[in-house]
Amino acid sequence: MEDLIIRPMTEDDAEAAEQVSGAAFLEVDRRVRRAADPEPSPRTPVHAATWAERTRHLVRTDPEGCWVAEDRTGVVGIATSLRRETLWCLATYAVSPDRQGQGIGRPLLAAAMHHGRACLRGMLSSSTDPRAVRTYHRAGFELHPQMHLTGTVDRNAIPVVEKVRDGSAGDVDLMDSLDRLARGAGHGPDHELMLRTWRLLVSDTSTGRGYVYVDERGRPGLLAASDRRTATRLLWAALAQSPGEVTVPHVTAANQWAIDVGLAAGLELHQEGYLALRGMRPPAPYVHSGALL
Repeated sequence: MEDLIIRPMTEDDAEAAEQVSGAAFLEVDRRVRRAADPEPSPRTPVHAATWAERTRHLVRTDPEGCWVAEDRTGVVGIATSLRRETLWCLATYAVSPDRQGQGIGRPLLAAAMHHGRACLRGMLSSSTDPRAVRTYHRAGFELHPQMHLTGTVDRNAIPVVEKVRDGSAGDVDLMDSLDRLARGAGHGPDHELMLRTWRLLVSDTSTGRGYVYVDERGRPGLLAASDRRTATRLLWAALAQSPGEVTVPHVTAANQWAIDVGLAAGLELHQEGYLALRGMRPPAPYVHSGALL
């Protein structure tokens, strides 16, 4: 520990950060895996590249919120966070599996949380790792169980979906207004990243507005709407484009409409992790992003 330093992350650290987080999250997945669950697998090259690009984006937008722990062997811990208006979000927090329990994580998290010291609200998506859950609870976050739906969509169950179109950068103001309704803050510059790496679907009618991003794995990556009916329409539109097996991640109990859609589509419901919140209620109708929240 004598040679350990905590320093600001740079864009050049993105690949090393991806390797640390990939190894740490895979170790957690293997440790908490239930007997009936499939064997966890490492990130695909496409997913790893998207993860690294998102990290470079956060270093550019929030240099004071992104940190690494480094010793003579290289990067051994990371924390990335973002501040959007009055909301602070922890995007990623991980320590190399062989260095955990050595006091590396605490100063990393403290550095990232300092970035949100003036924010009224906080959000993060936690794994089921008991140590991480305890850390977030001690930091003042309320824990709301997350669920996910997974399986192959029953094509015969998909309804006719109307009033949904491809979105573009021209929809950012609309999306930010929906973000503020749901979580108290827009995604701002994060839409630029998501537009570049994901597909956007939008519904904008006289009775409701909403959007959903479909990520690089064909999953709903982020969904926000003004009402449950529009949210339901958008989730069906996203599922209709799913390639084979699909997952709807990060569903909270406040979003029963998403459970209704997933079960109607023939997917299985499972519980996994927590949405940790400070100074706010679970957003709805809303399916959050794991990192950009």
